[in-house]
Amino acid sequence: MSLTRYYNDFGLILIVDDNPDNLRLLSKMLESKGFKVKKTVSGQVAIQAAKIEPPNLILLDINMPDINGYEVCRQLKSQTETANIPIIFISALDQTRDKIMAFEIGGVDYITKPFQELEVLARVKNQLIIYQQHQQLIEKNQQLQQEIKERERVEEALLAVNQQLQLFALLDGLTGVANRRKFDEYLNLEWQRLARENLPLSLLLCDVDFFKNYNDTYGHLTGDYCLQQIAKALKLAVKRPTDLVARYGGEEFAVILSNTDFQGAISVAEDIRQKVYNLKIPHAQSRVDKFVTVSIGVTTIFPNIKTIPNTLIEIVDKALYTAKAQGRNRIIAKSIS
Repeated sequence: MSLTRYYNDFGLILIVDDNPDNLRLLSKMLESKGFKVKKTVSGQVAIQAAKIEPPNLILLDINMPDINGYEVCRQLKSQTETANIPIIFISALDQTRDKIMAFEIGGVDYITKPFQELEVLARVKNQLIIYQQHQQLIEKNQQLQQEIKERERVEEALLAVNQQLQLFALLDGLTGVANRRKFDEYLNLEWQRLARENLPLSLLLCDVDFFKNYNDTYGHLTGDYCLQQIAKALKLAVKRPTDLVARYGGEEFAVILSNTDFQGAISVAEDIRQKVYNLKIPHAQSRVDKFVTVSIGVTTIFPNIKTIPNTLIEIVDKALYTAKAQGRNRIIAKSIS
């Protein structure tokens, strides 16, 4: 099979960007590899086009005049016929908050401009493969439901497929740790449980120091590999089954430590910081060390019905900000009495 036909089997890609030059560049890049492409300069047109002929993937700019990319994504995710279409944001915005926003509203990946052809092709192919596998699981699920007469075999197969779908929905596709959705669900559950039992809950928020510089120096694919290695280091440091490691957004990771006091949380944070440093991942553009390092915010609280989990998140986010402001590659811990 030729490469052109191979890529064409992935289906349709919709490109949305108000800059005609970007549209031409992206479409030419993808069409030259055999991808089937449609394009538009309007967010409103993109929403209607996705309803009429749902694409397998959308490449979506953020800053557009009629309706921005975030709102386009929200509307697509709110409608049944377009909710499962994967969306890769492509934008010149490169702040952490922009990336977190993109992931929170349903984006599966984020590429910063100016983009590189090899990076775009690799990320597009990766998301199309994931989407294709997801669709295959859904189709398998539908087939099994039709075979209701063979009840026992059908029920066992449905259970296996559903477990795969649930795992897919709650894991970060790049690092294999829990995603933001799983983090939110688990934090709420543990908050309620520990409030009933009057036990402490600790939260760690970890940020890779100068990660934008790392991506700019080594490329986004190497940056992805770096995040994967850091996620593995976190999982080695967080061993208990009641604890959770999650990708919080971009280069940030969160760790939920159930029934862990303040000093215990600080100890885990130091273990994480040291394990990441021991990876000895070179970082020529870091301003704190020649290797990749992390800054960590730590806080501990006794949950109760009068407070909400966001209280914990706000405090640990401030602690992380302080760690970065004081020079990075360090831990700042704040206890909530």
